[in-house]
Amino acid sequence: MKKATKTLLVVFACIVAVALLAFILVKVFGGSNKSKLSYLTTTVELSNISNSVEATGTVEPIKEVDVGTQVSGIIDKIYVDYNSVVKKGQLLAELDRSVLSSEVESSKAALNSSKATYEYQKSNYDRQKGLYDKGLIAASDYESAQSSYLGSKYEYQQAQSSYDKAVKNLSYAWIYSPIDGVVLSRDVDEGQTVASGFSTPTLFTIAQDLKKMQVVADVDEADIGEVKEGQRVEFTVDAFPDDVFKGTVTQVRLYATTTSNVVTYEVVIDAPNPDLILMPGLTANVTIYILDKTDVITVPQKALIFQPEGYPDSKYDKSVWVMDGDGSLRNVEVKIGVTDGISTEITEGLKVGDRLVIGASVSAIPVKSSDTSKESSPFMPKHPEDGNNVRTK
Repeated sequence: MKKATKTLLVVFACIVAVALLAFILVKVFGGSNKSKLSYLTTTVELSNISNSVEATGTVEPIKEVDVGTQVSGIIDKIYVDYNSVVKKGQLLAELDRSVLSSEVESSKAALNSSKATYEYQKSNYDRQKGLYDKGLIAASDYESAQSSYLGSKYEYQQAQSSYDKAVKNLSYAWIYSPIDGVVLSRDVDEGQTVASGFSTPTLFTIAQDLKKMQVVADVDEADIGEVKEGQRVEFTVDAFPDDVFKGTVTQVRLYATTTSNVVTYEVVIDAPNPDLILMPGLTANVTIYILDKTDVITVPQKALIFQPEGYPDSKYDKSVWVMDGDGSLRNVEVKIGVTDGISTEITEGLKVGDRLVIGASVSAIPVKSSDTSKESSPFMPKHPEDGNNVRTK
């Protein structure tokens, strides 16, 4: 009997444990909530889609000219300074002309001397030729006269060239502006000696029309294949961080530059500067829009891969799900255009105002009970103050 009693007690204890566990599970997970499937939608509207490449560059004048001198000498006078606005043909500076004028006078004297010699030798040659034609002089006399004449002729021509060169060099003592523009730099002072040896010394640097600037940007080789002429550009400079300047790609240069194993290509960007805010040499932070479409229908990428539960798989290559007015879903075939990786252009299949399904969510709805506070486990002991369990003395 004792063995049977122990067995019954064990079985009863198991039943109580199972019942208690079931009660807890039902209380926590069952009956109190139920799930509801809802769809996330958005209204189709016109929007913009773009993609860009980032680069850095330098603001530069479109045309910049270094003005130098072709002759050596001392700077006698300077008529312009930094930031001076100049016109084409305007006098910028003068060299001391004393040495150059002396060279002109010396070459002129040599020219006159060689001219006199040439005229004499020519006259003598003409006379000797006449006598030789009549057989009155020997051939050697005629040939000697001819040689002297030709020699004097070449010397006269050389003297003429030297004189012309001296006159031209004298004209270089006056230095004029070759273009309309602004003086960016002045590299000499009055009294300074400049020497034109193997290279022309730079006296001034003049930029043409600072209202029309350009940005020369270095674009990484990984991005250069997508950069084309005519693309829209926005850039900022550290000097004016709150201003956004606009421009257009005008040239993609083929010459590559390698710095620390990084290959870049120069891209020239037209940068209008009507207010003269931009200054040459500023560093520009450039955004080149390699993809730029406005007022087109776009959808999120996730809308193209969404498949609602309980609906057959789409039979189209590219499709989206649209919610009709009655709340039902309809699969619509679409044709896609460009994408920026987040949104995709839709060229056919959707219209403005369509309600596009982009996802689904499951929400829990609580179920009301008549009196949950009265629920209790039949196996738990009653509280001393509960109803019929109140003890009295």
